[in-house]
Amino acid sequence: MSRADAWIYGQKSFKFGLFVMNCSGGGALSTAPECWMPTWDDSLAVAKMADDAGVDFLLPVARWIGYGGASDAQGVSFESLSWASAMLASTKRMKVFATVHVPLLHPVFAAKQAVTADHVGHGRFGLNIVSGWNDAEFKMFGAPLLEHDERYNYSEEWLEIVRKIWSEDEPFDYHGKHFNINGVISRPKPFGGTQPLVMSAGSSGTGRAFAAKNADCLFMTIIRLETLAQETATLRQAANRPVGIFGSAHIICRPTEREADEFYNYLVHEKGDWEAAENAVIMRTDSRSMSVDAMRQFKQRFISGSGTYLYKGSPDQIAEQIKQVSDAGVDGAAFAMPNYLTDFPLIRDEVFPRLERLGVRVPVSADQFEGAER
Repeated sequence: MSRADAWIYGQKSFKFGLFVMNCSGGGALSTAPECWMPTWDDSLAVAKMADDAGVDFLLPVARWIGYGGASDAQGVSFESLSWASAMLASTKRMKVFATVHVPLLHPVFAAKQAVTADHVGHGRFGLNIVSGWNDAEFKMFGAPLLEHDERYNYSEEWLEIVRKIWSEDEPFDYHGKHFNINGVISRPKPFGGTQPLVMSAGSSGTGRAFAAKNADCLFMTIIRLETLAQETATLRQAANRPVGIFGSAHIICRPTEREADEFYNYLVHEKGDWEAAENAVIMRTDSRSMSVDAMRQFKQRFISGSGTYLYKGSPDQIAEQIKQVSDAGVDGAAFAMPNYLTDFPLIRDEVFPRLERLGVRVPVSADQFEGAER
């Protein structure tokens, strides 16, 4: 059985992950002093708390520069492959992904790094591959940012090489458009005779087609609930095989709806870094066709959680929102929070039990997770 089969389908339960915890801001582009700063000690404390609570995975991002402005959100970050290895060494149950910009890391080197992390975690490592979008970061490496669709051709060759390295016992040559390598061999192979999960995100048609063809987990941006069920059905049809569909999200949960609304207003309208939001929009989107109102809403979504889908409210409301997304065919989500250390305990104590009562999540048990016995 593949790891994807075991993890996604072996225990039918909405997978809850923590997103972008390796970067400053907790997903938020805000000057609020409460926002997350990823010291190692605090990061480790959150990871252990999350692991004990039954969180299913950690998903860091690969960032080299921040969004600027007064907050410079994500300007402080840990490199995701070494971060993932350290997290795997310090936890027992959950999956830990690393995010890799494939044009910035040679596949032979990346394959060895991934296997190292995989052995550290006894098979709990996952690889999230990104084809690249941030021109300023690529200039830091002196690497060209290829034309949009060509980036995915490059990524397909890169991933094909990595998977051959993980599976081939004899040296092999590879001659493609982007790689010309000879005598490639690497040992050890991934832990336990199965390959790490591969996750890929794509908002464009080309990006989604690449993910549907190559990834175990398709990572999508949720825009609105009304069309979500149709989107997930279309993604599964395009893949034409079993795949997991995951969403990126951010969560503002407080004991009451009023408190959640008040904190959102404080985070976004009182302390929001609109300069950083403007930079983010310029970096990430073609905004020329947006109306003024649509642009402001889009910037607010970046300020509260890097442009991801917002879950906001009391524990009852958050649980119901997650159920709606699950009912629409989404297998799990990676959640950013303004501050994981102070925000996650309410999720653990109040939201998780509600999700279990709603039948969305299965209660945590020691034998439920791969790698639980160390």
